Amino acid sequence: MSVNRIELTNHHPRMTREARTIDVMIHIYCHDHHGIRGSELCPDCAELMSYAGLRLEKCPFQENKTTCARCPVHCYRPAMRDRIKAVMRYAGPRMLLRHPVLALLHLLDGRREQAVRTKRKTEAT
Repeated sequence: MSVNRIELTNHHPRMTREARTIDVMIHIYCHDHHGIRGSELCPDCAELMSYAGLRLEKCPFQENKTTCARCPVHCYRPAMRDRIKAVMRYAGPRMLLRHPVLALLHLLDGRREQAVRTKRKTEAT
């Protein structure tokens, strides 16, 4: 099983960039640790990518969010939180060389004020 991208229903530029950052970090980690090449991911990293996409989709802060490390709400299960921390710890510094603009924007997002919850739009059925 492979996941190429995190698909979001919210197409706000901030959320799209956050999804792209997570996508790139997981790909860097998977390629360097599991030897997978191209756009493919190993099953464990594909599972983490899918889980991260779900968490990002359900984030109560949406486009007002800061980075997950500074977020007051920890929405990842403990085991998944440990996995994503390992990915970010490894891939973060390497992003400066591979995706410098995305890395810089991620650093700037980390300096945002603490996130403020947004009201979710309720869908009419």
